[in-house]
Amino acid sequence: MTHLTLNSLRKAYDGKEVLHGIDAEIENGQFVVIVGPSGCGKSTLLRMIAGLEDITSGMFMIDGELMNDVEPADRGCAMVFQNYALYPHMTVRRNMDYPLKIAGLSKEERRRRVDEAAAILGLEPYLDRRPAHLSGGQRQRVAMGRAIVREPSVFLFDEPLSNLDAKLRVQMRIEIKKLHRRLKATSIFVTHDQVEAMTLADLLIVMNGGRIEQIGTPSVVYHEPASMFVAGFLGSPAMNLLPAEIRDGQLRLTGMPASPLAEVAAGIAEGPVTVGIRPEAILLSGNQSEGLPVTIDLVEELGGSRIAYCALADTALAVVLPTDGRGQEGREVRLLLPAEALHIFETASGVRRDYTLAPVSPATEVRNAAGLRDMVIPV
Repeated sequence: MTHLTLNSLRKAYDGKEVLHGIDAEIENGQFVVIVGPSGCGKSTLLRMIAGLEDITSGMFMIDGELMNDVEPADRGCAMVFQNYALYPHMTVRRNMDYPLKIAGLSKEERRRRVDEAAAILGLEPYLDRRPAHLSGGQRQRVAMGRAIVREPSVFLFDEPLSNLDAKLRVQMRIEIKKLHRRLKATSIFVTHDQVEAMTLADLLIVMNGGRIEQIGTPSVVYHEPASMFVAGFLGSPAMNLLPAEIRDGQLRLTGMPASPLAEVAAGIAEGPVTVGIRPEAILLSGNQSEGLPVTIDLVEELGGSRIAYCALADTALAVVLPTDGRGQEGREVRLLLPAEALHIFETASGVRRDYTLAPVSPATEVRNAAGLRDMVIPV
């Protein structure tokens, strides 16, 4: 049983606070990914968990035991770093064996653990090679092997894939996910890459400016973002955010003469808001008299999908296009924004509001712009 509790953790350097009270519960066996832009404090938080950074205030506990002043070697954590941190003059076996030797384990026990880790990671053919004779992916597996042999209760990963090329990153993501399923150890993985975060995590912690913006499963964080920051950070392309207002019980885009987007439930305060919608949720209208008229400025051809970038008033808009060729650069198209796909945010605070929206008129069936599904949308 390895349960981690982060209770109001704060970190300050020379009196300047960089982490502003981090609260989280990490359950036994969970794969938790801490994601956010550079400088948000995610690596600092990981190093505090590992014991490599002092905790300014707050409590960090493992299975209910306070860890604030416990030495890193005694916390039961093993860390995999971004730069591999391998000894260049040692073979793969000696790199994996060395921390166990320092810990005083017998030669037989060290050999057993190294052989088991090498089998798990597919490193058996490379045990007698030095790091200079390995590829980037192989070096990263050696770094993970060095962590595995310690048989820790918690694995910590500090952006371990950032030095790899795109293909190797995909391969290593799969390797890490398989490794976690096999070992079932509590793991915390830090990254700024939202694709890594979405594909690896059981639980996502999204950070911004030294604070947690949202904690949840990848599906919940993607489909129900707690703030405009989360909505704009996760997703490729990111969620479209458009200035709007609630007026006379209707949701309207600011400065647009088009029909209202939706009816708003009674009792909702009127005024300016921000509307969010995912690019894949926007529909192409088959009727040239309905929908928002936009001109396609640029189309990205991605093979399995096509993404159009348009200008709506002064706001850029990304739309996932069908693969049948509809929607070309320089062409005007009309877009429909289904009421059920809209997210409403407070413009000032950025907080998402769960307002009840309804189509402004009877509904009809129209194929999604990406050609993936049918949806009921207003006409």
